[in-house]
Amino acid sequence: MPEEKERMEEKPEQVIDYLRISITDRCNLRCVYCMPAEGVESMSHEQILSYEEILRFTEAARGVGISRVRLTGGEPLVRKGAVGFVRMLSGLEPGLKVSLTTNGVLLSRYAGELREAGLARVNISLDTLDPGTYRSITRVGELEDALAGLRAAIDAGLEPVKVNVVVLKGLNDDPLPFARMASELPVHVRFIEFMPYFGEHGKWYVPSDVIRARLEAAGKLEDVESPEGWGPASYARMKGAQGTLGFISPVSCHFCPSCNRLRLTADGRMRTCLFDRNGYDVKRELRSGASGERLREIIVDELERKRAEGDQKPPPGAHVRAADHMSRIGG
Repeated sequence: MPEEKERMEEKPEQVIDYLRISITDRCNLRCVYCMPAEGVESMSHEQILSYEEILRFTEAARGVGISRVRLTGGEPLVRKGAVGFVRMLSGLEPGLKVSLTTNGVLLSRYAGELREAGLARVNISLDTLDPGTYRSITRVGELEDALAGLRAAIDAGLEPVKVNVVVLKGLNDDPLPFARMASELPVHVRFIEFMPYFGEHGKWYVPSDVIRARLEAAGKLEDVESPEGWGPASYARMKGAQGTLGFISPVSCHFCPSCNRLRLTADGRMRTCLFDRNGYDVKRELRSGASGERLREIIVDELERKRAEGDQKPPPGAHVRAADHMSRIGG
């Protein structure tokens, strides 16, 4: 028992320094793993947090150790004023790092403005390089729009540019087209295991090890350091490639005990986990005039809850139904 106690005391504290903010529940695509075919009823303007309310929360979070902020959606660029909000966040404090996750469809229009507003890095959700498959997965999108956004991000000097690929068995589980992209362009492709968010775990799930094996069959991979990463991806590079290939394995090797993320949903609920069923109603606090000190107290309490629950998350491969659609939580 004394030895067990000593091991527990030596366990380093879980560092949580990364805030993901969903600024809208709306999206211009209808991806099959993110929302149902009929879409999701949009929240009203009054239901979602204003930019000023999000800024107040971010200021409080910054005061308790949050140093990285990522804007998500839905699709964040469909919300009016998104570029201006990036400028607001970037001006909040010099040490605050601001990034964006987007499907890229509108990025060709805004990449330069976002860079000037203080955005340094961008993640582009792009699940296939085949136009027909792209339409099948997104239901409504055009691949060329997303690729134009990718090129605009590179041209604007956003660095790093990462490409997120949710691997779906039978739809986009051939990684070689993306390997060629990473060879030719300075982008960092991350293959992400499908999570059983809507159920049917076996329908689409492909382990990261399978994708890596397919890549290794085409050429030797050399493990490399993360390109200024904020998350749990491991990275490799093919010989002579400009970019890298990454692997994110939330199912086969879940990383809950080391997760560094806190989430704020578009309707103002703070979640400690993607599968947090309730979250804390921050909107109520903000709209009742909560002080910065009060907000910091709430965030600290939730961070402690996250640390306490870190080893109690579902085991790899377990089916869990989250409390809301992915498009409203921010992924």
